[in-house]
Amino acid sequence: MSAVKDSAQVGVIGGSGFYELLDNAREVTIDTPFGAPSDSYFLGEIDGVPVAFLPRHARGHRLLPGEVNYRANIWGMKALGVHYVLSASAVGSLREELKPLDVVVPDQLYDRTKARPSTFFGDGVVVHMGFADPFCPYVSRLLVEHGRAAGATVHEGGTYVCIEGPQFSTRAESNVYRQLGFDVIGMTNLQEAKLAREAELCYATMAMVTDYDVWYEGEEDVTLEQVLSNVRRNVETAQAIVTRVATSLDEHRDCACRHAVEFAINTPAELIPQGTKDKLDLLIGKYLP
Repeated sequence: MSAVKDSAQVGVIGGSGFYELLDNAREVTIDTPFGAPSDSYFLGEIDGVPVAFLPRHARGHRLLPGEVNYRANIWGMKALGVHYVLSASAVGSLREELKPLDVVVPDQLYDRTKARPSTFFGDGVVVHMGFADPFCPYVSRLLVEHGRAAGATVHEGGTYVCIEGPQFSTRAESNVYRQLGFDVIGMTNLQEAKLAREAELCYATMAMVTDYDVWYEGEEDVTLEQVLSNVRRNVETAQAIVTRVATSLDEHRDCACRHAVEFAINTPAELIPQGTKDKLDLLIGKYLP
């Protein structure tokens, strides 16, 4: 895909600072049927590859995990023509071997959120989409390979349990999550992954370990100061990985992620309200007569 006005091949969602990686960066504001995204999109290039970056919690970290408009964020990426979405997010470790400053590339998710919109559909159209494997295996594999090449300690696979927050876990919750076999705990990736799949985008995440949550008796209980200190140290690692992966993605490669909705629309086209068809044309228009 050649660089054109207001378009990108790779999307990056993470904390503020990734736009520093972009050459010729400019801000683009996108309106969506689901409201405003977290912030403007920063469009630019990494070694000639068109990239769009969005700060998940807005610049200055002004949005709680439950306040992030995940639908608008992913819609904006789709509207920009993005094929691949790389996510970076801070997580707590539920395993002793997953140490602070390590990177985990999970292959599973478990939902403990409560009231966040996590689908584009409804309003007269029913879509039941497969989500057994929530992350794109191709992008995940590249994150692992290039993370290790960049010198990071990267763990391949694992389950990310997504909690509502904004509070950290109780000690009882943390220990139950460990007993259930979960590996890392965070507050953001569940909705992103579901919506990226509905938008037929290849999505994978770098779970950047900042702490041991509150289960580990050999460590002090997790504090905001500790998390933020390790977040800052993780940023450089995440930037190095994003730079490597963005320039190695095959823009012509096909993937099951890009056809996720094709056979998942349950409502006959003639019964879908015209207003819903118009609203969701970006996502389902190509599948409707």
